[in-house]
Amino acid sequence: MHKNVIISVKGTQHYNDDKDSIELVTEGKYYKKGNSYYVTYKETEITGMEGTTTTLKIGDGKVTLMRFGQNNSQLIFEKGQKHLCYYETAYGGFTVGVFSNNVDINIDDNGGEISVDYLLQIDNMKAGENDFYLQIREANLTNDQFNRNSKKPN
Repeated sequence: MHKNVIISVKGTQHYNDDKDSIELVTEGKYYKKGNSYYVTYKETEITGMEGTTTTLKIGDGKVTLMRFGQNNSQLIFEKGQKHLCYYETAYGGFTVGVFSNNVDINIDDNGGEISVDYLLQIDNMKAGENDFYLQIREANLTNDQFNRNSKKPN
């Protein structure tokens, strides 16, 4: 199974009283390998990561976000678990702690949605609260067909 898909991502970053949100709709690939689903897409200027490819590995209650290219990182999201992950920027790489409060996965061979709520820590200090919501739909579905099969984010 390899499908061309439309991927909608909405991410929010909270730090103290500041809140930044970003939304992206892009084309990508969706496939299954073993017991895991994979979503892959190219980042754009909008996300500030042009020249980077993002791949999400989804399975067994866990989402692994991997970025390769201009920015390299691997973040692991698993409800109730803290994972030490690597994050690379133009200014250098470092290790971050990722604690996932919630990981909601509702996908199948046709696509679906993922919702993740997590805390980032740098040197064991809170660096922000974040969440993202991702929808995956086949590129050839109409909006009416897709909306009948998906939930809207709050």
